[in-house]
Amino acid sequence: MEDAVAIVLRQWRQVLPDADLDSIAVIGRLNRCAALLQQATDAPLGRAGVNRAEFDLLCALLRVGGELTPGRLARETFASGAAVTKRVKRLEEIGLVARRVDDRDRRVAHLSLTERGRDFIMRLMPQQLEYETALLSGLPAERERELAALLSELLLMLEGRLGGMG
Repeated sequence: MEDAVAIVLRQWRQVLPDADLDSIAVIGRLNRCAALLQQATDAPLGRAGVNRAEFDLLCALLRVGGELTPGRLARETFASGAAVTKRVKRLEEIGLVARRVDDRDRRVAHLSLTERGRDFIMRLMPQQLEYETALLSGLPAERERELAALLSELLLMLEGRLGGMG
């Protein structure tokens, strides 16, 4: 049985028989996995009324704790400042995030979870973890840990070369 990238590789080998296609084998599969996982993991979040980016922002507020500035939230979630502003506005509108203006510098905002936001994430996080665990259940635990270690190695290398992009 062939995955979608194996088919692409076979096609490229016909067009460019002498080319080194190892990078396509890795990056193509990572991209395909990321797209499929994004689709799949957004399903339960969508039922809860948030998207992945909003969920990540709420999770960052919970796991870091306290009040965070939009800039800190952008770094924590690997998002742009404009994206964080848009997400925070929506999460404020639905009562999950609160904004407090800095006492000394009114241009600075401090963001935190509301009680409703905290309850929302504490309810949703176990469901999301269970769902994501089920998505990977076809991999034996040892292979999952091995894959996580390899991906960590790749991520550290790319962050070093590309500056972390965050």
